[in-house]
Amino acid sequence: MPVIKVHDKEFVPYLSASEIEEQVKRVASEINRDYEGKKPLFIAILNGAFIFAADLFKHITIEAEISFIKLASYKGIKTSGKVITAIGLDADLHRREVIIIEDIVDTGKTLFHFLPQLQHQHPTSLKIATLLHKPGALLHPLKIDYLGFNIPNKFVIGYGLDYDGLGRNIKEIYQLV
Repeated sequence: MPVIKVHDKEFVPYLSASEIEEQVKRVASEINRDYEGKKPLFIAILNGAFIFAADLFKHITIEAEISFIKLASYKGIKTSGKVITAIGLDADLHRREVIIIEDIVDTGKTLFHFLPQLQHQHPTSLKIATLLHKPGALLHPLKIDYLGFNIPNKFVIGYGLDYDGLGRNIKEIYQLV
């Protein structure tokens, strides 16, 4: 995997497509085990989580539904500090098992502001599945229930993650030089 340039920044290889696939399958296996006999609702957070959500859902063998919501807090390579809801959730969560699918949890701000909105609908349970987690960036404590990778506090792109709109279609994950 070569160094790549996106906009004005250079990125170096960090996680290969096969490493990602292995962790996605492991997370799906854990969810299948934990939710056997239940019918969870997955809520994928757009835009970043769409690839992780699709790949994860391919390996979910239990009865399950999926819905999407668009939230945003990034501009460029820095968080804007504001969480914007662009497309709302239309599913009823009352007495449902709910699993949030995130691409990355870094500061935790997006989920910190979003989770209370979901809890007001009284789901039976509310869990978080994320491909990536940056413990060194976390400002709002969150319990990650299903985790692909803990990563250092560096900006990453690929596999759904972008830098100002570009890089989501890269199969691997690259980190900023």
